[in-house]
Amino acid sequence: MTAIGHSLVRAAAAVMIALAPLTLTSAPASASEIKYVVNGVPVTSYDIQRRAAFLKLQGRKNAGKAAADEMVEQALKQKEVERLGIKISDKAVDDSFARFAGSNKMSAKQMSSILAQAGVTAEHFKDFIRVQMGWNQALGARFRSTGIISEQDAVRRMLQQGGTKPTATEYMLQQVIFVVPAAERGALLSRRKKEAEAMRQRFSGCDSTRQFAKGLVDVTVRDLGRKIEQELPQEWADSIKSTQAGSATQVRETANGVEFIGVCSSREVSDDRVAQMVFSSEGGIDKKAEELSTKYVAELREKARIVER
Repeated sequence: MTAIGHSLVRAAAAVMIALAPLTLTSAPASASEIKYVVNGVPVTSYDIQRRAAFLKLQGRKNAGKAAADEMVEQALKQKEVERLGIKISDKAVDDSFARFAGSNKMSAKQMSSILAQAGVTAEHFKDFIRVQMGWNQALGARFRSTGIISEQDAVRRMLQQGGTKPTATEYMLQQVIFVVPAAERGALLSRRKKEAEAMRQRFSGCDSTRQFAKGLVDVTVRDLGRKIEQELPQEWADSIKSTQAGSATQVRETANGVEFIGVCSSREVSDDRVAQMVFSSEGGIDKKAEELSTKYVAELREKARIVER
């Protein structure tokens, strides 16, 4: 987990701690109007009200003013995540939501009810989670490109702290996509899912995948190369880790259609790059990452078109 990932957990944890003793009545409904337009993304008074309620749960002062600022910043992050082509699945968001509920000994349904009573709503909290997860990936890419901490420096710091050079599982992966056009999703999705499942069951290694795909319509095979476990896409990570080499993950519906990931091979590796990633994920560079996030948002704000109504 990168530093911004820790920020998401800390913010959500603060909300969860505050939720436990709450017994609130539903927030009164009010007419919503657009307050800001951020690069074409509208921010409404209702959005700001829900964020203010969210901040109050965290014990934040001046929640009204802070809420407007946060919603403008969230819109900036949302557009940047979209620009980079980062997609966070509904399942990944729902799973995260359920984990937060479970950590406070509640079901997702109970948590949704309490959030609604507090005037936050589950929908708003999930929007927050989705943007933060996407921003986590955007920031991670920016962070790695800056070379803030070198591989050798990460190893040196870990050894100084009494640790040893870590190992990690490295996967060779292949992505198989059964394309379903958005306009035909309702009519084709079920059939394409059966076709993908049939191919997944025949999967016995990455060498024969393209041969299997030749006779199928609109099937794309992509070699994803080698990925250390810390680099795995969040929505696929658990499935990949639980899949044996030479097999494929379960079939999933995605924005592209229906997909699965073939695990060509896996092996344990120990090198400086692993140390760099593990050091980052354990919070060894939280402060620098937070500084980079602040700078990144400032750059986006400077280039943005923000219209206040």
